[in-house]
Amino acid sequence: MRGARADMAAALCGGARGRLLWWLLAAAALAPRPARALIEGLYCGRQVCYDVLGVSRAASKAEIARAYRQLARQYHPDRHRGEPAGPGGETLQTAHEKFLLIATAYETLKDEETRKDYDYMLDHPEEYYSHYYHYYSRRLAPKVDVRIVILVTVCAISVFQFFSWWSSYNEAINYLATVPKYRIQASEIAKQQGLLNRAKEKGKNRRSKEEIREEEEEIIKDIIKNKIDIKGGYQKPKIYDILLFQILLAPFYLCKYIAWYCWWIYCFNIKGREYGEEEKLYIIRRYMKMSQSQFDTLEDNQRKTFLERQLWIRENYEVYKQEQEEELKKKMAMDPRWKRYRRWMRNEGPGRLTFIDD
Repeated sequence: MRGARADMAAALCGGARGRLLWWLLAAAALAPRPARALIEGLYCGRQVCYDVLGVSRAASKAEIARAYRQLARQYHPDRHRGEPAGPGGETLQTAHEKFLLIATAYETLKDEETRKDYDYMLDHPEEYYSHYYHYYSRRLAPKVDVRIVILVTVCAISVFQFFSWWSSYNEAINYLATVPKYRIQASEIAKQQGLLNRAKEKGKNRRSKEEIREEEEEIIKDIIKNKIDIKGGYQKPKIYDILLFQILLAPFYLCKYIAWYCWWIYCFNIKGREYGEEEKLYIIRRYMKMSQSQFDTLEDNQRKTFLERQLWIRENYEVYKQEQEEELKKKMAMDPRWKRYRRWMRNEGPGRLTFIDD
């Protein structure tokens, strides 16, 4: 009986030892293997950069630079074209490879941050993936400050934006100068101001008809610029509207909007004050999903109609919107171009294959 109990205890102890050994083997298999300190493809590869330059790890930047210059003069490929590179009888190819290795070692050790990463790799060879990350993060990092790049890009976009707006504004002025309605009004204003009174010029000061016509054209355009308020996409550009100033003034606009929104909630939601004309037009513009510049292009009689019909009330606006949609459908039904398009869609259609003889 005692013998059976002893055998059972030995079996249990043997089983416990087996399970312990199995766990130890599994942990060893799953544990990351320590990497070697010198990794192929990083820095100087399988060679130590300090040994390549022949200096110690405690060498200063001046000693590293001095060693690099001596080795660079010794192994420069241009110095050994067609001749052995040194006492070892290296060829031009081996001298070139040696020179590249020396340059790589110097590039690694001359920079304080890169040298610090390299020393850390020598001291902690087990952090395999960390070494790859630090090496390629510094290698692929941009040489120029990203903030400078962003600033230059924003400035370039702002300059292009400003001149593009000026070009559109001048196109609008040139077009309005050809419209008889505005041209006649501008001419009358110029005559009243004495700008178009043609006095006979004699002698050397006499100008040609072409010069007089160009001067009159510029006068008319200047009057149109001063008397007509162009709105929308062709309005006169302002420097505060370009991208650079919009970014700089973004915090101010944000604080201004928050203050305005709090004022709106307090006045109209809490105190129940009635809307003014500006507030009514703002609500109408929100319902119509129009920007401020688009809403400014509307005629005054249209805005007056909006106020008369009380479109700031949601129900009234929905009725107005339905009426506009019905009116648009009627116009499209009577439009001959729309009729031709519907006829083409019914007979041909975009997905139908047809053969037309030229």
